[in-house]
Amino acid sequence: MKKGIHPDNYRPVVYQDLSNNAMFLVSSTAKTDETIKYSDGKEYPLVKVHISSSSHPFYTGQEKLVDVEGRVDKFKARTAAAAKAREAAKSKAKKPKQETKEEPTTQKIG
Repeated sequence: MKKGIHPDNYRPVVYQDLSNNAMFLVSSTAKTDETIKYSDGKEYPLVKVHISSSSHPFYTGQEKLVDVEGRVDKFKARTAAAAKAREAAKSKAKKPKQETKEEPTTQKIG
């Protein structure tokens, strides 16, 4: 293992999931100014996260959306607008064809 490339300031840090208030105590080098009293009675640095394994649908098996910044709503609005525009383009493209009688052309061979 190369020397001098790994951080040496590992310390216990509490990560708090803001969606369900779950807390995890892990070793980390994350910098933070906040602290929190953990369940063991000691005070640790606090890092807040919007989603973690305790709230992510992949890990929980639940179909719930955790949308902090409105990204899902924006995406749904864009897809609805695109579908509406596609339908409008389809209805414009569907013009009834006028039938014209063309005289059959014959070719003389020989």
